Amino acid sequence: MGKVKEMLIVKSKVREYVKGIGEFNISSDFIEALNVEVAGLIKSAATRTKNNSRKTLSAKDV
Repeated sequence: MGKVKEMLIVKSKVREYVKGIGEFNISSDFIEALNVEVAGLIKSAATRTKNNSRKTLSAKDV
């Protein structure tokens, strides 16, 4: 997957979450890669939803 046009995740929330796990730094390319992964999950869930003749994405689609 390539670059996603808009940011789907909140950087500060990711940093806060990681800080709670341990003393880690986060590079900007990690945030970008995470954003691409999230976009991919959403697209896959949308495809599954459509294939099942539904219009609402739900947890089972992830």
